[in-house]
Amino acid sequence: MAFHDLVAHARAHGNTEDPRRRDLAKGQAPLAMFIACSDSRLVPSAITGAAPGELFELRTAGNVIPAASYPTSEVATIEFAITHLGVPEIILCGHRPCGAVAAMTGEPDRARATTMGRWLAEAPRPVAGLTAVAERAGFTPEHQHLLAQFHALREIPVVRDRVEQGELRLHCWFYDIGTGAVSRWRGEDHVPSFGEL
Repeated sequence: MAFHDLVAHARAHGNTEDPRRRDLAKGQAPLAMFIACSDSRLVPSAITGAAPGELFELRTAGNVIPAASYPTSEVATIEFAITHLGVPEIILCGHRPCGAVAAMTGEPDRARATTMGRWLAEAPRPVAGLTAVAERAGFTPEHQHLLAQFHALREIPVVRDRVEQGELRLHCWFYDIGTGAVSRWRGEDHVPSFGEL
């Protein structure tokens, strides 16, 4: 596929029949929020089979969840999904291979002086005490990075409050690009375990 194929599809899009459009134009009530890396190889709707309107997506470089101590578009989007859309489920999905994680764990280079480098430098790091246990369990750097972001997600005040109230469930998924397999985190930070969905 070439870029002109994308343009041709976009031109024809409005001429295709889709009875859902009228309802979608009235508002959105997604089944879940899906937070993932911006990587073009990870397509939430392809992984989940979701139709338009069923997933509220947030894509960030390296699926990074910044600290809620200062305003960012990422935290604002999460708050909007919870407080205005009332999403009952949030999926945080990491993946392998991930260029952002490779950049974070590789040797320092000139790229780290870029905006991307500064963004990744602020990303939450693995939870204290997890790294050694995770390495013994055979976890990749991508797994460890995902768990650090999952911990940061749980620390966002509105997320923590809604989870404690039983109004929100969090899910930590991991997507292997090479196989298409999706696994989920099953355990606490000190007992690493990924398994089938």
